[in-house]
Amino acid sequence: MRKCWLLCVLLGTLAWGQTQSAPPPQSAPADTSASVPADAPVITITGVCDSQPKPPAANAPTDCKTVITKADFEKIASAIAPNPSPQQRKQLANVLPRLIAISSQARSQGMDKTEQFNEIVKFSQMQILQNLLQHKVQEDAANVPDADLEKYYQDNLQSFEQYNLDRIFVPRMKQTEAEASEDDDKDQKLTDEQKKAKDASEKANQKKNEEAMSKLANDLRTRAAAGEDVITLQKEAFEKAGMKIESPNVNLPTVRRNGLPPGQAAAFDLKPGQVSAVISDAGGHYIYKMNSSTQLPLDQVKSEIHGKMQQDRTHEKMEQLNNSFKAETNEAYFGPAGASPMPPPRMTRPIPGMPAAGPSQLQTPGTPPKN
Repeated sequence: MRKCWLLCVLLGTLAWGQTQSAPPPQSAPADTSASVPADAPVITITGVCDSQPKPPAANAPTDCKTVITKADFEKIASAIAPNPSPQQRKQLANVLPRLIAISSQARSQGMDKTEQFNEIVKFSQMQILQNLLQHKVQEDAANVPDADLEKYYQDNLQSFEQYNLDRIFVPRMKQTEAEASEDDDKDQKLTDEQKKAKDASEKANQKKNEEAMSKLANDLRTRAAAGEDVITLQKEAFEKAGMKIESPNVNLPTVRRNGLPPGQAAAFDLKPGQVSAVISDAGGHYIYKMNSSTQLPLDQVKSEIHGKMQQDRTHEKMEQLNNSFKAETNEAYFGPAGASPMPPPRMTRPIPGMPAAGPSQLQTPGTPPKN
């Protein structure tokens, strides 16, 4: 079914005409719209004639009015947003009179008969059709059979394992007391040879520092494997590293395989009670201990799988559409085409119910959670 994005676009487009400040939010009144007859007027616009007014009867008032009945209004609203909420109906009712009045003035000046109007209508129709097709693709992609969801689950069982891990983090470098201002003053008085000697000394100290922290990580790993308390070991790691902040929480109670960087994925292959080798990267050294693992049932991850499959199916279909044509431009008129390919069309508004853009549970993030 169609979504409310058209209404959002309409209201946003017409926001230029609303100069009054919004009133403070109030509690929503009861919805009594169902009790209004279909032929009852719901909007009356004085000063704007119907597009096809009836000839006035003798001695009848000549006031120009446009009357919109409930049936008329709901026909318009349902074309924009099926089953609109009372708030959406109110928003449309606030916008519609202005739209009718101003467009009537434009017609009276013949603006709907101009070539510019016709070309803008053509372009707008193409944009609307593009958006309608994009939303239909998403809606079609949402129809994922249960059998396909179960097959994805069975084919990716490891993705739906949940682990309880302990992690010890050892910084790569020790923290040193900063004496930058004094060092800068001294550096200005050094000769080139003295500066080179100082740089060499600092590099040697840095290497020694890194080696000490690496040795500490291996020592802590051995003690963790022997059964020492990992919380105590983590505190020791930070103390010996000269860290002034509180040591991180060692327990990761519900981590999935996408919760650690690929370089630390070996932690998931441990058996309960086992401790990993030291895993090092540019940030420091990591030691993992496996506590337990649990296979999440299909019912618990069904919506997650559905969102991922809908996203993949939408992407695949949009790729097919984007690759179904080829365009060539006249370089003498437009200039060199350049290396940039034609960008795919973008959604006007996100579809309600779709996950927001960003890494999903089934995607692998680049960095581990910092605890």
